[in-house]
Amino acid sequence: MEDQPKSNAKSIMLNYGLVLGLASIIVMLINYVFGDLYEPHWSIMVISLVVTSAIIVMGLKKIKEGNSGFLSLGEAIKTGLGISLVSAIIYCVYLLIFYNVIEPDYFANMIEFQEQMIAERYPQLTDEQLEGAQKNAAMFASTGPNLTITIIVSLFFGLIISLVAGLVMKKSKEE
Repeated sequence: MEDQPKSNAKSIMLNYGLVLGLASIIVMLINYVFGDLYEPHWSIMVISLVVTSAIIVMGLKKIKEGNSGFLSLGEAIKTGLGISLVSAIIYCVYLLIFYNVIEPDYFANMIEFQEQMIAERYPQLTDEQLEGAQKNAAMFASTGPNLTITIIVSLFFGLIISLVAGLVMKKSKEE
């Protein structure tokens, strides 16, 4: 009997992770189409956080329904992290396509954009300081570090969201 809920939990993580991954791709495509790729509006982060929260909470509700109305904090965190991981993997596959096919000059353009922003915001920087800032920016301007950061950030937000939602939604059989 226990295999049924575990199997159901895996399919919920996969399904909701797929939905979240596709939603993340759509948000990035909207950014790309509107030309805000290098400096997205703050509202994009808010929209992404709301969508991520909603999808994780829907997944947790589905787990709770399938468990006769019960949900432990551990189940909530595990499910939220599972959804986030599946989503991050799907999004990273898209990013690989984006960086290599759709916008192969992305990292060069990003470095150039950051250099312009630094020069505009901090005109008092010396050449040495500017060069140091450029080196720091260049360290993260490649596929590997970018994908790693994407996965870490996705798991971090998935943990926080599922922790908060789990604390609100938890109901144990002992209660």
